[in-house]
Amino acid sequence: MLIVIRGGGDIASGIALRLYRAGMDVVICEVPSPTSIRRTVCFSEAVRLGETAVEGVTARRTDVEEIPDLLEHGIIPVLVDPSALCVPALEPDAVVDAILAKRNLGTSIDMAPVVVAAGPGFTAGVDCHAVVETMRGHYLGRTIYSGSALPNTAIPGLIGGFAGERVLRAPADGLFHGALEIGCQAAAGEIAGTVNGVPMRCTIGGTLRGLLADGVPVTAGMKCGDVDPRCQPEHCRFVSDKALAVGGGVLEAILHFTRERRDLI
Repeated sequence: MLIVIRGGGDIASGIALRLYRAGMDVVICEVPSPTSIRRTVCFSEAVRLGETAVEGVTARRTDVEEIPDLLEHGIIPVLVDPSALCVPALEPDAVVDAILAKRNLGTSIDMAPVVVAAGPGFTAGVDCHAVVETMRGHYLGRTIYSGSALPNTAIPGLIGGFAGERVLRAPADGLFHGALEIGCQAAAGEIAGTVNGVPMRCTIGGTLRGLLADGVPVTAGMKCGDVDPRCQPEHCRFVSDKALAVGGGVLEAILHFTRERRDLI
């Protein structure tokens, strides 16, 4: 089976890993300048670096013509294709919208035999076949076949007793420049990066789990980093429990509708 995933951030990469390890061929579509925070576990880094690996699975920036060869060698192709214009040419078995923009940026239910969307902004049966819940809590990773995911609260999930305090946000408009490295132990008040010379400080201490890449344009208040108070640096090398849960829901949806189509034959 061939699956096209819109987005290459941490949740999208968790989905990609789940599908890849289940034996599916995966192609990722990304924007020219990704804004992924947890870059050590994001296939979107292939856009910036040319090639990257997440948990031993390699992804490479490429074009449509090279996709068959990369898939044959077990490499996930990453296209700079924010509108997923490759879909008609590839004719995938499923399209997954994992942009997590909290709104629909152009995905429609007729893009593929199975269309799955992660998070709010979509309605199963209207603009996709199924929605997967992305909010932490009792329903995380649940596949929704009728209706929508829970609305966005703009409040990060609770980790290690902290929620909004974990997130580092741009202090101004401009270009972001990091001052620390992902995986380091940061202290409360320490400068993690700057925007046009204005410091972005950590509000709590812990492992710097994510940080925006240098030179990315940001606006004031935009998420630019993530501090994990559990202080486990090894977590930076593995996709999160949330990403794997959402990936499991997407896998369920694809297999559910594939079996349903077979039953109709």
